[in-house]
Amino acid sequence: MSVLFPTAMIFNTFSYYVLFLLPAAGLFKLAPIGWRPWVLTLSACFFYLYFSMHGFGGVAGAFCLSIFLWESLFSRLYRPAALVCLVGVAQSVVLLVVFKYWNYLTGLVWSGALSNPWHWSGAFLPLGISFFTFEFIHYAFDRYRGKTSAGTVSEYLAFIMFFPTMVAGPIKRYEDFLPKLRAAEATLADLQVGVTRILVGLVKKFAIADLMTAFTNHLNAADIVRADRRVLPVWLLAYGIKIYFDFAGYSDIAIGSARLFGIRVPENFDWPYFRANISDFWRNWHISLSQWLFDYVFIPLGGSRVTRLRNYSNLIVTMLVSGVWHGAGTNFVVWGLWHGMLLTGHRMWRDIRGPREPSTAGLVIGGVFTFVMVNLGWAFFCMDLPTSRLFLSRMFIG
Repeated sequence: MSVLFPTAMIFNTFSYYVLFLLPAAGLFKLAPIGWRPWVLTLSACFFYLYFSMHGFGGVAGAFCLSIFLWESLFSRLYRPAALVCLVGVAQSVVLLVVFKYWNYLTGLVWSGALSNPWHWSGAFLPLGISFFTFEFIHYAFDRYRGKTSAGTVSEYLAFIMFFPTMVAGPIKRYEDFLPKLRAAEATLADLQVGVTRILVGLVKKFAIADLMTAFTNHLNAADIVRADRRVLPVWLLAYGIKIYFDFAGYSDIAIGSARLFGIRVPENFDWPYFRANISDFWRNWHISLSQWLFDYVFIPLGGSRVTRLRNYSNLIVTMLVSGVWHGAGTNFVVWGLWHGMLLTGHRMWRDIRGPREPSTAGLVIGGVFTFVMVNLGWAFFCMDLPTSRLFLSRMFIG
């Protein structure tokens, strides 16, 4: 079974709070305003080195900090309409592909690790690389289009290296983060809200998500074959609950951690399972990712300002990017395609029925349908393709 953003488990450790969050927030509060970006940057560097050495690549993982610092310094070359911005985007994508997808892509050519001459036996995922990549690409594109200012070196490093959002998001935007950094002044209200959000996140994680593990651990071929088929939907629903409360809990902790510095980062979840259609689901599930995909994939492809057929294909391509970003495996491609088809189907339905407001019954039916389709899709997300096919076959056929 896949694990979504295992780096977010850092939030479950005492080290995160005792060694990093509380000391860094205290130093940030006491430091002169001009030094505060450096407090964030240096504390993030120590954070990165410590957790890399304790489970995320070891010495090699810790060395990857130099890669992200290099990309940060390279970003200082960006200017509106400058080709170097596109070079920076390519650089970020190549690094992500090497670390996250190398064995998967080479395995498509040579099946199996033993027969793959290019197999990287010591492959590891550098801490935070997926979120680093999205923020590097955002900044490069927005500098290319002249939509964001350069800021100072210290401010940009503080944006990139801000450790509360490094491992699980939310994905930040520089033009939004910069004024908040400059005006940051943690108050008692920030402290209260921050601590409350952290505690809420921990409750979501430990009191709800972790309890679901008793069910989700059965999502393997051996247990699926032996199980009474009536219990299979329960296991899959448990995964839907687990992934939501896991990720929403980690987002709460990240948002609460940022408030201890007096900085507000974007919200990431807003009751997505209670939405009447798949479009609304994605507007409220991993909000910062959905908005990033809209701005930097869907819109550059032409968005909705094209023919209907192009519009539908743009939705599918955008969700394929989402699936690939979530993990290196064909099952993630299928999961992205599943959501792309759902979004396309909803867009086609809207095009056919026109601007009429749905009835109350329509909203209820749409909400139930969306909930069922989203949770069926988790079968492709949490299991490899052979196992997910077995699961769905047993659930629907017997």
